[in-house]
Amino acid sequence: MSTFPTNQDLDPSRLRKAFGVHPTGVVAVAAVVDGRPVGLAASSFRSESIDPPLVSFSIAAGSKTWPDLRRSPRLGVTVLAEHHGELARQLAGEPDQRFAGVGVSASDEGGLVIDDGVAWFDTSIYREVEAGDHVIVLLRIRAVEQPDAGAPLIFHRSAFGRLAASL
Repeated sequence: MSTFPTNQDLDPSRLRKAFGVHPTGVVAVAAVVDGRPVGLAASSFRSESIDPPLVSFSIAAGSKTWPDLRRSPRLGVTVLAEHHGELARQLAGEPDQRFAGVGVSASDEGGLVIDDGVAWFDTSIYREVEAGDHVIVLLRIRAVEQPDAGAPLIFHRSAFGRLAASL
């Protein structure tokens, strides 16, 4: 049996490269705040619980978007479709341009979703947990919709892709 090295220098680039081998889906987390759309892309989205219905995502502790976004009573979460690679980049770009040319729908409580997403969740913040240089945001699902359309966008090794059909 070979040995697994311990006491390594865990530099950020080494960790980022290792984390990148695990493919993830990509979501938009968005709301209407002070009359304007505010949002971001996250590749850390996951289901947490059926009872109560919870999902989560992680955000950098120093995010400039999260302090505004978290003021909304509701957050829309859109599972992005495989054709949304450019949109995911746009959502990570200049805040005033994140929703330029994007079809969106808003709930009465302010949650904002991307019209042609794979699934939509209307959520509220359940809890925030400090986790090193990130914050894990637990969201309580208030409503869900899943149209019969498309496959999800996948983030893998710092690039966007799609699922491949298996036999």
